[in-house]
Amino acid sequence: MKVSLITVSYNSAATIEDTIKSVVSQDYKDIEYIIVDGKSKDNTVNIIKSYDSNISKWISEPDKGIYDAMNKGLKMTSGEVVGMLNSDDYYFDNHIISKVADAFEDPSVDAVFGNLIVVDPDRLDKIVRLYSAKKWHPEKFAKGFMPPHPTFFVRRKYYEQFGLFKTDYKIASDYELLIRFLYVHKLKYKYLPFTMVVMRQGGVSSSGIKSNIILNKEIKRACLENGLKTNLPLIYMKYFTKVFELVGN
Repeated sequence: MKVSLITVSYNSAATIEDTIKSVVSQDYKDIEYIIVDGKSKDNTVNIIKSYDSNISKWISEPDKGIYDAMNKGLKMTSGEVVGMLNSDDYYFDNHIISKVADAFEDPSVDAVFGNLIVVDPDRLDKIVRLYSAKKWHPEKFAKGFMPPHPTFFVRRKYYEQFGLFKTDYKIASDYELLIRFLYVHKLKYKYLPFTMVVMRQGGVSSSGIKSNIILNKEIKRACLENGLKTNLPLIYMKYFTKVFELVGN
């Protein structure tokens, strides 16, 4: 079973090598690795070139944002299963894709996801948040909760059937897509009870009050567009729960 992995990058020279290394060190060998770079102005492309023999396909060209870049990557894939790994994230260990592939050996499984840890970008050994999907279920979309997208793998045929990322979202197109796949079309998913991805603290969806306001408005929009009733007060209640995910010093 071929597993296609997509990394989208832009000016990611400080972090993308960790991402690439975590993919090429996987003990599962039938991996198609695709990198879509947005015409970076730093050393990102040189780093990508240095791993050229380990990368199946890569491009570096201007795009219309992160979701446009992800869609480009999806159109380049040929694997039965597809996952995405951001250019400042990396896999927790070198067995992750093997475990994902094992889960998809069950033909009734359409998608999988697991847990993620968030670390201090200056101290990668310092965990600041545990993002567990153990208790998640589709009804939680209305309350502002989704499975961690970097741990989400799905059979490629569903992108063909149900569509790609909507590029008129700034931050929450991944949220909308997961609602579409898991709530509207009720794909059968399996929770994998282990840490799959390490994410550096920061990123577009958690980079300040303004971003959070945009994010939550788009979460509301994503729910309503897909027939899931919600409102902003209900969505903002999630922050009281997320406090318990934080890890002390």
